[in-house]
Order: sequence, then structure tokens, then C-alpha cells
Amino acid sequence: MNFPKVLLIAGWVALSAPAALAADQPMAGKSSSGGASPAADKNAIASAMSAAPKKVGAAATIVAIGANGKMRTLRKGNNGFTCMPDNPTTPGPDPMCMDKAALEWADAWMSHKPPTVGNVGFMYMLAGGTDASNVDPYAKKPTAGNHWIKTGPHVMIVGAEPRFYDMYPKNAQPDTAIPYVMWSGTPYQHLMIPVK
Repeated sequence: MNFPKVLLIAGWVALSAPAALAADQPMAGKSSSGGASPAADKNAIASAMSAAPKKVGAAATIVAIGANGKMRTLRKGNNGFTCMPDNPTTPGPDPMCMDKAALEWADAWMSHKPPTVGNVGFMYMLAGGTDASNVDPYAKKPTAGNHWIKTGPHVMIVGAEPRFYDMYPKNAQPDTAIPYVMWSGTPYQHLMIPVK
């Protein structure tokens, strides 16, 4: 599978804008050739698989960013999901696993292009997510007005019709213990659903 350049750092899209917009940094333990040691690959695969339920992670394609900045496949899968390991440049755990539609949505977000409305995608982040602004898809750090939040384990529905999101709270400072809309009113609004 050929991954767009923008997903090099969006691998952890996680809707963790601060990390995704940071300078392209290689994963820890990577060699300058873009490869990694077998132990590092094994750790990255385990991290990526932790994003999703066991059966989903076990059959998913696992990708990671090499030191050369290129996405590389660590393991091919057969269930239509792509999982990515924790981003070591972010403060919290943020491995994620997404279906094809969610991967396309993430590409649109990172490319600053509108996603295809109605191309509904699903993402798992069962290890939690990195802190992010709830109102600004491109915020890099907390400010007085960008409503920085922290999320625990959750799943996301992205790319739905706008009326779908109207059924859920859209507070700038949401209760993250219940489903809520993140980035409401932007082309990248999506439903965050906590999982315990």
C-alpha cells in the first residue's frame, strides 16, 4: 500500500494535532537507513496492536515511520485496518488503528483539504490519546482559548454527514466521559466515543 507523504506524521493522527504538526521526527530506535532493529519493529508492532481490540490488531497492517521519514510496512494485514504505534514525540500513549475511510479522512486533515463527506470511517485509540485542542484542528499547544483536552481510551467516527454530529454534544470544553463532537463546525469534526 502506498501511503501519502502527509501521513508520515499523521500516523498518529490521533487527532493529536500538536504532535502531528511538529517537525518530522523519526521513531526512537530507527537507523538512518529507515529500517529498524528486529526488537524495535517487534515493540512497534505490539504498540500498534494495542490501539485496537485483539482480533482487529492481530489481522491489521502495521505501519511506522522510518528515520528517513518514509512510511514503511512492518507487517501486512488482511482485515482492512491499518495500525500505527505510539508516537514517541507526544506526551501520552497514542497508538491508533483505522479503516480505509478513516485513513483517507486523516490524509485530508493533514493536507488541509476537505474530507469526503459521507465516507464514514472508524478509528480505535484504546490506549488513549494525546492532548489536543477541541476546537482547532491545527493547534500546536494550549492557549487560553483553544480548549485543550485530554482523552482516555476511545473510538472515533469520522467523515459522517453534518447532521449525524448534531445528535451529540458540541461543547468547546466537553465532558470526555461521554460521546462528544471534536472540532465541531470544521470540515474535520468527528465523534469521540469513550471506551472503558
